[in-house]
Amino acid sequence: MLYLMELWESIRDFLATGGDVLYIVMGVLFLMWVLMIERYWYLTGAFPKLRNEIIAKWDARKDTTSWYAHRIREAWISEANDKLNARILLIKTCVALCPLVGLLGTVTGMIAVFEIMAVQGTGNPRLMASGISMATIPTMAGMVAALSGMFFATRLESKVRRAKERLVDSLPHH
Repeated sequence: MLYLMELWESIRDFLATGGDVLYIVMGVLFLMWVLMIERYWYLTGAFPKLRNEIIAKWDARKDTTSWYAHRIREAWISEANDKLNARILLIKTCVALCPLVGLLGTVTGMIAVFEIMAVQGTGNPRLMASGISMATIPTMAGMVAALSGMFFATRLESKVRRAKERLVDSLPHH
């Protein structure tokens, strides 16, 4: 319990040092991870059922060679592809947004440094150091958040592409 309290205190100190922009980075990071978890859940839980339904419908068709049958096959693949790629663009947007929000923290932190310098002068380095911390910590947090999201988003895209390819391979042309 003591460990959790110390951990919470260090997180609170980190957020206080980095400024309010860290809350925005946390919000974007939370949204990104919720979307990625939902996509992983869809790929492992819901999509196999949809794939099996499509394969069963294709196998149940008597006509799989005509032009009309191929258009139906393409439509089913396209619908499945749309469902597979849902929210991938939003995830990529969140990944790209994290460092930009961190840079917003840099700008606000530097503005705070300049305000301190204008009011106090350059004689108090402690006050300037707090503004510089406020400028650098959000940038670092945004980049770390983007790196974690980039790795899993790329992996998720790869899984989506493979799931579509397996579906296409499961619906043979005749």
